Amino acid sequence: MKDLNMDKETIVPNFDDIRPLTNDEVKDAIEELIANEDFERAFRYIKPDLNWEEFSKLMRTFKTKEDFKAVLAYDIVMMVARNTTFSLTVSGRSRLPEGHIPCTFISNHRDIVLDAAFLNVMLYDVGYGMTQVAIGDNLLIRPWIKTLVRLNNSFIVKRGVSGRQQLKASAVLSAYIHHTIQETKESVWIAQREGRAKDSDDKTQHSILKMLNMAGDKNILTNLMNLNIVPVAISYEFDPCDFLKAQEFQQKRDDPDFTKSKRDDLLNMETGILNNKGRVHITITSPINNKLEQLDKNMDKSELYSSIATIIDKEIYKNYRFYPCNYIAYDLLTNSNRFSSHYGLKDKKQVEAYLQEQLDKIVLPGKDEVFLRTKLLEMYANPLKNQLSVTE
Repeated sequence: MKDLNMDKETIVPNFDDIRPLTNDEVKDAIEELIANEDFERAFRYIKPDLNWEEFSKLMRTFKTKEDFKAVLAYDIVMMVARNTTFSLTVSGRSRLPEGHIPCTFISNHRDIVLDAAFLNVMLYDVGYGMTQVAIGDNLLIRPWIKTLVRLNNSFIVKRGVSGRQQLKASAVLSAYIHHTIQETKESVWIAQREGRAKDSDDKTQHSILKMLNMAGDKNILTNLMNLNIVPVAISYEFDPCDFLKAQEFQQKRDDPDFTKSKRDDLLNMETGILNNKGRVHITITSPINNKLEQLDKNMDKSELYSSIATIIDKEIYKNYRFYPCNYIAYDLLTNSNRFSSHYGLKDKKQVEAYLQEQLDKIVLPGKDEVFLRTKLLEMYANPLKNQLSVTE
């Protein structure tokens, strides 16, 4: 997102091209999906023993988005969790606002699909209800994917547009989020940055905050407080896409004009969903309105956005869950034994073997294994470094 300054009076929000489906549109969407061979192939890839006739009958029983989310979407995400994680846990439930007040959950971003999906099933399990989810249009690679995510209550973030089109798209997106929180009373999830932090150095982009502010009719602090921002820290023991992220670092180093293809995005989605993540933990942190109240609303705008981003970042940093791989990566990077009490020799051997296994998956001309290994280590060490930066 670019710097967002636009006369709000020039914006007449029309949400039809970004909103989720309405319940009146569910029946036709389900028929469209059932008839789509690509959709069938994708589902069989996840569930090879699928009986398509029975699945189609199940799909036709869903009359609302809520039916679809609570049964099929929930079951698929939990199946992924059972097959690819050692555990999926949540903490911080007591911090959720009483009375199911809708929130804007802002989290660090590791996995293209699963960050919001895992959060939603955890929220559903504790009786809070699932959120609407922001998803970039660059990921809607097939028409059926767009239909599916809109059926699953996602709204679209337009990317790849420039200039005034970007400003207008951002203003409409902001208006939609404000409308969803304040009028339809649904929570939303959005990542703290556009795209994943591929080195796990999680930082809230000011452009995200500027976008969220655009549709407000008061000062920056009040506009953001009206969205009830709740930071969320998501911790994966292992990131299945770590080798793809490391590979992209070398590709961009060697060719500054390198950009991922749609095929690369699909590979990242598939790899993230289908492969081992070890333990996954979600921490719902404290709502930040009381901290925003303490800021000076007359502060320089740039400084104010920086202060707000720092508040969100600190909540995320303080609430990571760490595993032996994080401590080992830190010690290997710094050539120290600072955290040796958090792991044993067996742990270290297993992590070293894992790193080599991931490195071996990378096929590049001029493969720079030293560089790639350093990038992998940074991915696992940076969350720990960031937590130390706010706790020491």
